[in-house]
Order: sequence, then C-alpha cells, then structure tokens
Amino acid sequence: MKYSEGDESSFLDGRVRVLVGDITEQQVDAIVNAANSTLLGGGGVDGAIHRAGGSIIVEQCRQIRQTLYPQGLPAGEAVITAAGDLPAQYVIHTVGPIFGRHEGRENQVLADCYRNSLRLAVKYSLASIAFPAISTGAFRFPPEQAAAVVSKAIGEFLVNDESIREVRLVFFNHSGARVFLNRQKFRLE
Repeated sequence: MKYSEGDESSFLDGRVRVLVGDITEQQVDAIVNAANSTLLGGGGVDGAIHRAGGSIIVEQCRQIRQTLYPQGLPAGEAVITAAGDLPAQYVIHTVGPIFGRHEGRENQVLADCYRNSLRLAVKYSLASIAFPAISTGAFRFPPEQAAAVVSKAIGEFLVNDESIREVRLVFFNHSGARVFLNRQKFRLE
C-alpha cells in the first residue's frame, strides 16, 4: 500500500487508526507521552504534553518519582497521570528505548511501552488511547523497524482485549506515517 498525504488508514476492524496530527489535540480517554525517565518534561512530544497539560502533570509525575520510581521510570514501563488542560482525561507516560543501549533488547522494550500503556488503559477502563511514534525521534529507533514491532504488539494485545475500542497512532508528519504504513504488519482494511 502506498500512503498519500491526507490519507488516514485503519486496521483491525477500525480499532486502530493511523493519522497525522498533534498528539496534544487528540480527544481520547488517554494520550501517551514518550517520556524521559525523569518524568519531568523534556523536548519533543514530552515537552509539548507538559506545556499543553499544565502543572498538574509535573506535580503528579513528581509524586510518582517520590513514591514508585525514585531512580526514574525504567524504559518499557508505564505510569498514568491526569491530563490537566489537555482534551484527554489522562496521560500515560512511557519511556522508550534508546536505540543501541539495551543489549539487543530494543524491540522487546519498545513493544513493552505499547503493551504496558494498553494495560494501564484497560486497568482504568479507558476505551480510547493515542500514541506518538515512541523512540523514533531523539532516541534513534529506526522507524521502519518500529513499525513492525509496534503493529505486532498492538495487534496481539487487541486480539485478547475487547474494552479498548480505538487506538490512534498519531504521527507528527506525513513522512513518518508513510514509513509506518509501508512497514506495518497489520492487514489492511
């Protein structure tokens, strides 16, 4: 399949949608933050979510650091906070792998980011979730490789779960969406 600008694709009976947009503007139950381990904001998606959501996000992240993860959130794990001023109800924070720093386990850690975020959504009875392209920016995970890992992890999770009705994969630009769509392992609908 060849992707063209303006296209939106769906998979798994419409439960997964791929689109280009701003993760901070998604009207879903939860958006996922491609966080750094400090949980205190940063650049890219992480900084944009913290800026748009307001101080409650960093306050709750500080609480998580003090109580659950004093050394920082490990890569592949996920935690949840309120979304503050964002249109979503919650932000699920997950730390993606830095490519080349996980002793060949990068694929597993990236898949864990998606699976653990989806598990939190189920735990909190959330029906819709939006993900950015975790680790494919500053953390240098090859987007072509990520597409296969991500689509497989989401597909395997949704086969065993009926509660999540919509997973959005929100790309910052058309080239990122195009790479994902050309390398994903969902079957096209």
